[in-house]
Amino acid sequence: MPAASPRQAGLEAEAQALAHLQQQGLQLLARNWLCKGGELDLVMLDGDTVVFVEVRYRLHAQWGGALESIDARKVARVVNAARLYLHKEARWAHHPCRFDVIALEGTASKDMHLNWLRNAFES
Repeated sequence: MPAASPRQAGLEAEAQALAHLQQQGLQLLARNWLCKGGELDLVMLDGDTVVFVEVRYRLHAQWGGALESIDARKVARVVNAARLYLHKEARWAHHPCRFDVIALEGTASKDMHLNWLRNAFES
């Protein structure tokens, strides 16, 4: 069986992250929300808090793990996309917000290590 493409592996990691968050009681508001200059992987609702989730996947940590792949430029893009989301989806604009990261590493979904970092960065 051929190895999954990087895009397919990323989609599978995102699906695993979504399933994990839903098991923890979060509700999906948007997935792969696109805007000029950025994308929000997952937008979830945790109680009354809007949670912007960046999903990062790495096969292994040889050249830096999934968490280490988030630099200041990436943070700025996610924060900007979140601002645009709240502007477009005004019903959520007055809710508390936070930024989470789900980092996955490994080869198969059953062998993947999932690390959920709440409040990963602030705007």
